[in-house]
Amino acid sequence: MSPVVPAAPSAPLPGPAIRVLIVDDQSMIRAGFAALLDAQSDITVTGTAEDGAGIEEVVRSTTPDVVLMDIRMPRVNGLEATRQILSMDGTPPRILMLTTFDADEYVFDALRAGASGFLLKDATPEELVQAVRVVAQGEALLSPKITRTLISDYAGRPTATPVQSQMLSELTDREQQVMIAVARGRSNAEIAGDLYLAEQTVKTHVSRILTKLALRDRTQMVVYAYECGLVRAGE
Repeated sequence: MSPVVPAAPSAPLPGPAIRVLIVDDQSMIRAGFAALLDAQSDITVTGTAEDGAGIEEVVRSTTPDVVLMDIRMPRVNGLEATRQILSMDGTPPRILMLTTFDADEYVFDALRAGASGFLLKDATPEELVQAVRVVAQGEALLSPKITRTLISDYAGRPTATPVQSQMLSELTDREQQVMIAVARGRSNAEIAGDLYLAEQTVKTHVSRILTKLALRDRTQMVVYAYECGLVRAGE
């Protein structure tokens, strides 16, 4: 692993520092990521772990807002650890998965389990810092390579099931427009500009969509949109 150089503290988030737990089986990666993130004025690393064994107790003791979770680890891998964390009582932390492979076989299972995003381990320090901030705000984060793979995977499944069709029918036309924009990777600010809405109005639409479709976050919304054919590759 190349030496990690602290990124410039670009656009730190207001309010309390983002609490981060790092789970990775490579000690140098844990130490490098911890040094990078702790150097930011709005982020603090509350703990590290070498794999997902006993992850529920680790989360309780470190109370993170975001967990940086390696997918491939011994004993308890990142997918199983994610499922355990997101089944805990209360409001669970957001999970940002780390992977070496843009076509990792666990990617889609982790998205369905509720991971908030994916980042390749060769991302720049600036990209890692920004990813933590984005996920902490409740946004979905998928690297371009993973997004292309996601689109390709669902390109041949353009038809919603009867249950999905019924649930989609509960959305207003505007909510469907917002959902399509989210699935295409647009941020709240970009959607607001595209649809001539206030950004707070977009946030309200996103919240209502998540509630109506019983989804945890924007990442699951993206998966749902492709699964049911609301968005198709090439559109």
